Amino acid sequence: MNMQAAARYRDSAPTGEWSRRALLAFLGGFAAPGVLAADDGEFRGIYPIVATPYKDDGSVDLATLAAEVKFLDKAGVHGIVWPQLASEYALLTYEERIAGAETIVEASKGLRPKVVIGVQASDTSAAVRYAEHARSIGPDAIIALPPRSPGQTKFDLDAVGEYYAAVAEAGRLPMFMQAIGNMSVEFVARTVREIPNLRFVKDEAGHTLTRITEFGGLPGEDRPAAFTGGHGRTLIEEMSRGSSGTMPAASWVDLYVRVWELWHGGRRTEAIDMFSKALLLITRASAHGLPALSYVLHLRGVFPNWKVRNPNARPLDEHAKRNLETTLEFVRPYLTA
Repeated sequence: MNMQAAARYRDSAPTGEWSRRALLAFLGGFAAPGVLAADDGEFRGIYPIVATPYKDDGSVDLATLAAEVKFLDKAGVHGIVWPQLASEYALLTYEERIAGAETIVEASKGLRPKVVIGVQASDTSAAVRYAEHARSIGPDAIIALPPRSPGQTKFDLDAVGEYYAAVAEAGRLPMFMQAIGNMSVEFVARTVREIPNLRFVKDEAGHTLTRITEFGGLPGEDRPAAFTGGHGRTLIEEMSRGSSGTMPAASWVDLYVRVWELWHGGRRTEAIDMFSKALLLITRASAHGLPALSYVLHLRGVFPNWKVRNPNARPLDEHAKRNLETTLEFVRPYLTA
């Protein structure tokens, strides 16, 4: 369903609103059996954003990307997500994103983590192409940011809703919305109600902690399973409020996994203690950005270098590298991969 089809269908509804029942019927004419519904309980836990590795010449290193998937499986993660903001998706070509998605799905075969492929783009037609490709290779779910210009925080929510409807229909897989800017709880709830395979939100709009509670109070058909981002800085309170999971960086994800499992195993004090270890590295990431994430993966033997593509990223100086090395050594006894 392209934007014109989405608009025609929307406008045909008597009230101008998308009806969940009507949309189910409409999508049923396109979707393969059994792929639209998502069991929210199947998607829980720690879903790191896979970092994109580069060769020395700056091209995407697909072999290392596959090795990173296996590293994350050894770390015990529940799912993996690529490519998103921490993957530098906006700096990857169409061909690189297609090859990377295929590499990740292939590398994950037989492993534990669910695979979520990012399909966002700067316009609906491009996102639809990514979603159709994702459907053809069979990940467990897809995720999409809204189309935006750099730094944009305010969106035409009607247009964003049409974008998600088109992308969801093209992908026909369980889908995450990544909420940012002015994408309110009410907007997320309405979109979840109207699009049957959109059942999850990665929430980075407004005050995430209170929004988790608000999501939890919504009626069933409006209520998404709420994931978070932001390096999992408030993971303990997120879990206490009933979050379904978080999507942190991949570099020390085994610490997040241990926090999650301790907390949900009823060992709350131990979970808080373990989270204090993760916070040491979270502060380093906040100070030094993406190069710090890649450098830690390099120190852990996953990446051959710590290249990033963002031209605005501050290179790591010797002080930064030394402090990352010291912090990693301090938490190394708690790492599992």
